[in-house]
Amino acid sequence: MLTLAILGFLYDQPLHGYQLKSRITGLTGHVRPVSDGALYPAIARLEKAGLLRRRAEPGSGAAPRQTLELTEEGRTELRRRLADPEQAEITDQIRFFAHAAFLHHLADPPAQAAVLRRRLAFLDEPSSFFYDGEGRAVTAELEPNPFRRGMLLVARASTAAERAWLMETIAELDGRVH
Repeated sequence: MLTLAILGFLYDQPLHGYQLKSRITGLTGHVRPVSDGALYPAIARLEKAGLLRRRAEPGSGAAPRQTLELTEEGRTELRRRLADPEQAEITDQIRFFAHAAFLHHLADPPAQAAVLRRRLAFLDEPSSFFYDGEGRAVTAELEPNPFRRGMLLVARASTAAERAWLMETIAELDGRVH
């Protein structure tokens, strides 16, 4: 997810490391904060792979600031990742939302819709946070624990809202094609 976020934000515009970190933190929030110890090695790996480059700019003080920008190879890699997300980028909600944040960079509406259809298919699979002794999913109506019941009800409402958004957006994308 970190690589995708770096590529996605730099696709929009060149940024300094601190600006990039702030945008990634805004995207992932408190759920998955990004540390300097994760961000800067990731930037170095992407630079070594030829996906981004640094450019020195005059700083407000004596030291120049390093601006990061994508190379054409970096732009191509982002579009490849967007078109063919890993399964965890479909099944993990935080990772999927990070993926969706940059899906507009994939200019092909059928390819965008295909990614959304994968997420919709995942949401249509029965699941729960909790299972009974026989391995059956526990529903909110059958959960006696009020805290677990609350988790199940919130997850159900969130899934319903996401499902509605996915179906509406897929219909819009399909309409652009026909």
